[in-house]
Amino acid sequence: MNWNQLLSTKRFGQENYHAERKDDRTEFQRDYDRLIFSAPFRRLQNKTQVFPLPGSVFVHNRLTHSLEVASVGRSLGVAVSQALSKKYADEIAFIGELGAIVSAACLAHDLGNPPFGHSGEKAIATYFSEGNGQSIKNEYKLSDEEWKDFVCFEGNANAFRLLTHQFCGRRAGGFVMTYSTLASIVKYPYSSIHSDEKKQKFGFFKSEKVAFEKIADELGLLRQPNNSNRYVRHPLVFLVEAADDICYQIMDIEDAHKLKILTSEETIALFLGFFDQNKKNRRRETMELVSDVNEQIAYLRSAVIGQLIGECADVFVQNEEKILNGEFNSSLIKCLPMNSAEAYKKCSEIANKKIYKSTEVLDVELGGYKIILTLLDHFVTAVLNPEKAYSKQLLMRVPEQYDTASESDYEKIMAVLDYISGMTDVYALDLYRKITGMSMPSL
Repeated sequence: MNWNQLLSTKRFGQENYHAERKDDRTEFQRDYDRLIFSAPFRRLQNKTQVFPLPGSVFVHNRLTHSLEVASVGRSLGVAVSQALSKKYADEIAFIGELGAIVSAACLAHDLGNPPFGHSGEKAIATYFSEGNGQSIKNEYKLSDEEWKDFVCFEGNANAFRLLTHQFCGRRAGGFVMTYSTLASIVKYPYSSIHSDEKKQKFGFFKSEKVAFEKIADELGLLRQPNNSNRYVRHPLVFLVEAADDICYQIMDIEDAHKLKILTSEETIALFLGFFDQNKKNRRRETMELVSDVNEQIAYLRSAVIGQLIGECADVFVQNEEKILNGEFNSSLIKCLPMNSAEAYKKCSEIANKKIYKSTEVLDVELGGYKIILTLLDHFVTAVLNPEKAYSKQLLMRVPEQYDTASESDYEKIMAVLDYISGMTDVYALDLYRKITGMSMPSL
């Protein structure tokens, strides 16, 4: 792969209008601005990241997480572009725009995630694989590939659909993003039917297969030598992934401290673990200039993120040739220097043991599971049986942009998934209460 082809300002859905603009914003900055002002991005403020949405302590939601990932992604992109600019001089047209592309892709990376954190993805998948949706496969016209889209539902694939799909009454091309930004969010550049049997991760649904292949071929993405149905990643995906890895791991630790799941001593020890002895001593000296423990931890968190940005950028630059040849098969975070790798591993272990299995997190996941399964049961049944009286009433609740009247059973179900995955936690809970009769407007 080559950078001049990989970095394209062509917009999906507006290929015939491709022309250079003359103003202060680049096309990639336009992508960022378009996302910031969009309704799906705004709704992220009311979607769970890990912990329950704010009570007296304001922890991260999907919106604040995405903004922080975009900030880290911009720094990663700038660091890499500076290194590559020295290597290639003026040979690559948009090499100085890596920060803008990565930050825009980071803003979009969680747009397709359903409400209630990762349990939302699991709930949708298990409705079809274990729940009342199991019977749909044999009763309706669904191919193996279409069925796997449902039983392995992926937020990453749903983000690509949200950005590219032409919803009813909307323009062709969805968000009409640049090819490079769109390719940079697809961590698993293949469809569900070609996903790994163990991980079952994939980057686009059958409905967006043609769209992704068009983008991939235009940018010159290679196909994997052992499976031509799978592409290799766009190089900037590694930077988007690294930004996400850095933020969710480090910020979850800080949130856990604020919620008193981790003590101050535990949190400080985890963050200081990223530094060698000399840096550790300097960090302690600086940290102790203030007496507020939250401020001390915030300082250490910023220092850790700064170090990880530099180290991940170095890993990318050192492996650039392998990445361009499609031979690099790891995340950047897994290739950190030994000290940082051990500290990151320790944070992961603590997070899995004390944070992700905490009562607060489990309660949200369990409640969210029940809400999503119930909504799916009602709306999927309605969309597949639209002639029934209750179905007609229920489908009137679905916004017109979702094509519940499609001739394709697959597209009907996808319309329901579009609707439910786009809900905020509060909207989903409110709708659940109303359709189950737990809440009535006049009571």
